[in-house]
Amino acid sequence: MNGVERPPRHWRKSSRCESGHCLEVCFEGGSVLLRDSKDPDGPVLTISADEWRAFTDGVRRGELGGELA
Repeated sequence: MNGVERPPRHWRKSSRCESGHCLEVCFEGGSVLLRDSKDPDGPVLTISADEWRAFTDGVRRGELGGELA
């Protein structure tokens, strides 16, 4: 790194996450970061805010198969 510290990320889980082992989301600038809560030091997937919106809209419309718990 260049020696500049980045502020800590604010990771959020769904309020429907009962097990504690869920997808975590962090909104950072124009990007959305995703990680597995079981592996907080593991890989992070970065997508655009538009991709996140399309994903969540598809979930709400039931386009992705399965049900919301």
